[in-house]
Parts: sequence; structure tokens; C-alpha cells
Amino acid sequence: MAVKNKAQVIIGGKVITLSGYESEEYLHLVATYMNRKISELSEMPGYSRLPMETKHNLLSLNISDDYFKAKKQAEDYEQDMQRKDQEVFDLKHELIDVRMKLEEAQRSSQEAEDARQALESRIELLEKEADERLDQVQKVVREAEEEKQKLLAEIARLRERA
Repeated sequence: MAVKNKAQVIIGGKVITLSGYESEEYLHLVATYMNRKISELSEMPGYSRLPMETKHNLLSLNISDDYFKAKKQAEDYEQDMQRKDQEVFDLKHELIDVRMKLEEAQRSSQEAEDARQALESRIELLEKEADERLDQVQKVVREAEEEKQKLLAEIARLRERA
């Protein structure tokens, strides 16, 4: 269970004992705030001539005004924080999507590179095969040419005999 604290403070020139579950430092901070508000109001022209009840009402109104302004500011900060949390959430999901797309692009790029290398290997193999067949055809053409020359020489020899 929390311990109740007491602190003697001066508010408006009078010693008052404040008590609460907050720290003594907090209770002194509240007293300082009240004294500042009283001081601000005291600087207003004609304030000193006002009845005590009116002074208390003005003090209450000023404190209420500060409260609602602080509450509005806290709500604005909360909304801003929620908006920024949503932005962070959205950005994280966008980052995940981009990473997934990048990984897919890298996979596709690797697959394309693998396919290109396979096609280059196939082209080299086909070019080698084509060169070997060309060599074979050229050899057959040479052999046929040699055979033709032999036959022509034989025909020419036979014609000379006849």
C-alpha cells in the first residue's frame, strides 16, 4: 500500500500542510504552481481591490483553463503518437513488402542468369558440333574431289589408249 506523504508549503503567503500519496517534491511543485498563478493574477490592474471570493474564482478559472489546455495538448500528443505509430506500422509493412519483392527479383535474376549460362553452354556445344560436322563435310568434299580427280585422270588415260 502506498505511503501518504505530508509537506508544509506556503501558498499565497500562508503556511499550509498538504498531504497525499504523491512525493513531497510533487506537493511542493503544486504549491509553486499555485503561487505562480496567484502572482500572475496579482499583476492584473485592480486585482487587489477585488473581493476574496472573486479572486478565488479567477484563480480557479485560470487553473481550470490551464488544465483543459494541458488536457487538449495531451490528447493532441496522444493522437499524434497514434498517427506516428500507424505510420511506423505502415512503413514496416511496406519495408517487408519491398524486401520480399527484392528477394523475388534477386531469385528471378539468378534464375535468368542460370538460364543464360545454360544457353551459352548449349550454344558452345552446338557450335562445337557444327564445327565437327563442317570438318566432316569438308573432309568428304575433299575425298570426293580427290576421287573425282582420280576418275578424271583415269578417263583421260582411257581416252588416250582408245
